[in-house]
Amino acid sequence: MSTPDADGSAEEYAGATGGEEVTRSGNSFAGDVWVNFKRWNVKAVRNPFVLVVSLAQPIIFLVLFTQVFGNVAGGAVEGATGGDISYETYLVPAIAIQVALAAAVTSGIGLVNDIENGMFEKVLVTPMNRTAVFLGKTAAEVFRIAIQIGIILGLGVLLGAEIATGLPGVIGIMGIGVLFSLWFVAFSNSLAILTRDQESTIIGANLLQFPLLFLSSAFLPLATLPGWIQTFARLNPVTYGVDATRSLMLDENVMTVIEVSWFDGTLNGVVPGVAVLAGIGLSFGAIAVYLLSRASSSDVK
Repeated sequence: MSTPDADGSAEEYAGATGGEEVTRSGNSFAGDVWVNFKRWNVKAVRNPFVLVVSLAQPIIFLVLFTQVFGNVAGGAVEGATGGDISYETYLVPAIAIQVALAAAVTSGIGLVNDIENGMFEKVLVTPMNRTAVFLGKTAAEVFRIAIQIGIILGLGVLLGAEIATGLPGVIGIMGIGVLFSLWFVAFSNSLAILTRDQESTIIGANLLQFPLLFLSSAFLPLATLPGWIQTFARLNPVTYGVDATRSLMLDENVMTVIEVSWFDGTLNGVVPGVAVLAGIGLSFGAIAVYLLSRASSSDVK
């Protein structure tokens, strides 16, 4: 008996009934990751509308905030930082993180689509490693997120932003954006597995997106915000992502939550943010893999 694996080919397996032993996948762990990586990228190319929408919203924010609120917000930034920093330069790292956040929402939507058309169950009954299934999907998501962040950085430069650290800073900002996206990709997929409903997944993910953005250091320095927002921002992953990317953008330590002096200048703002984001990403990733494994054992007979 055979069943289609993640890329549509036939994969031999046993154990559908009668307690027979399941045949192991012919792929290695890396092979299973690669199969899922390819499938999700092909799926995205065939339905580019979601990708365009997830990129359009941050672009609108970037243009409107710099052109409409640039003078007012720019004055607040200069007053809080004591430096000559354009609001375009200050804002671009926040929009890069927003891209990662908005694109991560679409990850759960794609999984719900798989659930609704029956592909999710087909993947679960294949002998592929469940962690590899999740990692392959996540890798496809972060690959596209990196490209989208690159587009935002290019647009920001066209609008007048300056990346003080040059090309290494661009690569670093893209890397931090990808790292930041991991926890929300896992959260979005967890919602999809739990709700198995597209509307619920979209509402649940979007419900968090804007509070996370505005209750952080994304658009204005923390010192200019009310005390209760500052308290929330210190627990907000967006603050760590924005401060780390902004440190690379400005080539100086602007981390507002954790103060360290273990490194030289810029790295004091980058390393704490990266460490916190890595811990959050691993925690949420473990939850997503657990839910995927539980779905495998409870739903597949």
